[in-house]
Amino acid sequence: MRKRTAYAWGVAIVAFIVLMIVTPAIPQNQEYHDFADQREFFGIPNTLNVVSNFPFLVIGIIGLVLCFYKNYFKFCLQGELWGWTCFYIGVAAVGIGSSYYHLDPNDATLVWDRLPMTIAFTSIMAIFIIERIDERKGTVSIIPLLLAGVISILYWRFFDDLRPYAVIQFVPCIVIPLMAILLPPMYTHSTYWLWAAGFYLLAKVEEAMDKVIYEWTHHIVSGHTLKHLCAAMVPVFLTLMLAKRTVETERISLLQTWKVSWTKVKENGSTVERSTYTYTSVEVDESH
Repeated sequence: MRKRTAYAWGVAIVAFIVLMIVTPAIPQNQEYHDFADQREFFGIPNTLNVVSNFPFLVIGIIGLVLCFYKNYFKFCLQGELWGWTCFYIGVAAVGIGSSYYHLDPNDATLVWDRLPMTIAFTSIMAIFIIERIDERKGTVSIIPLLLAGVISILYWRFFDDLRPYAVIQFVPCIVIPLMAILLPPMYTHSTYWLWAAGFYLLAKVEEAMDKVIYEWTHHIVSGHTLKHLCAAMVPVFLTLMLAKRTVETERISLLQTWKVSWTKVKENGSTVERSTYTYTSVEVDESH
């Protein structure tokens, strides 16, 4: 098992090195800081982009409190508590760091927007390893993954190259939904992971359509403001999942569950179809 783990880490490191060699550097586009909605209310620059981060702070603090409130989330493993604690710290810090960035958007302030997000992303990866693969490996991976996130931000800041940060941000977006579908869960309510992933995807679309949405809404709200609100739904759904879930007695992956449900639907459809075309013989009275 240890050899397999070392082999997997080796493959991942080699793949990352090859990626860094064969792909060009990705500098920070300065147009990124030019958001559609730059209106100022109550003396706050870029008001809506600033205040729309407030939900992150709220849900981060709530989640952090519930992690330690009389075992409210009922963690089975110690590593889970550490992982979710780091996640909620990252979420709460996003509310502060992103607001700070939007007060004066530039590369220097953007560091404090992206750094908390990497903490949240890497914590989630560790949590998934703990729950779906191996508790010890997942717990041990918390610190290395957090360090990888921090290093990716420092690398971008010093070398103006976003490639490591892009890996840290987008790999979880692909891996986590796949793991949620393919690997048997330890707890119930696993579909909340997919709801969270869906809202994050929607947030990225809104971010890309910042100016377009601002025009569509006749300058009422921009895509970036909506992006903040949709992204904040990710920790909301995960918090609801933690509050509702129980230990899964039969560990079956979502994919297998869907296959069983689909098979039942097909069987029911076949039964209905057979009953629809089944005829009974009726005796005919030929005496008349």
